[in-house]
Amino acid sequence: MEIKISTQTILKVLHVLSWIIFVGLCIEAVGILTKTIATLTLNPDDAAKFWKSVDLTELYRFNQSQYITLSSVIIIVATLKAILFYCIIKVFLNKKLNIAAPFSSLFKDFILTLTYLSFGIGLFSSWGIELVNNLSNSGLKLQDIQQLQIAGADVWLFMGVILLVVTYIFKKGIELQEENELTI
Repeated sequence: MEIKISTQTILKVLHVLSWIIFVGLCIEAVGILTKTIATLTLNPDDAAKFWKSVDLTELYRFNQSQYITLSSVIIIVATLKAILFYCIIKVFLNKKLNIAAPFSSLFKDFILTLTYLSFGIGLFSSWGIELVNNLSNSGLKLQDIQQLQIAGADVWLFMGVILLVVTYIFKKGIELQEENELTI
């Protein structure tokens, strides 16, 4: 017995998964932002319960500007990830896009946007990792970069390069498609 799943079904499942991931990333970004503001304005002891199991009390006591810098990098990375999934959701909702004819300037622009966002996430994650390493070398005991949600800078940069290549493939496909339309 063979089970056949249509492309439309897969796209609907991916759409739902994109929404779930987007909502989770939005909650994470807003939660980190709220916790950072609460720590800076209301209660410095909130650094102990920064986000999930992250404790930045030692960093807050060591240097508040470094605390703000690291928190900002974490917030930027979380926000860029949420924006990336928002762009994916927008593509699913855009009625102008035709999956049957993917070589269009809308798809090319979509992939280019994902490229820029991937590079941004990779660069800010890399900056955050470097900041954590420098702070750790100065004697501070910080959480692992996995817990800080900034790990994987190399993966994001690699994905950005791959998407850039795909963008140029789409650009060439659009040129060939326009050429074919002119010859017919």
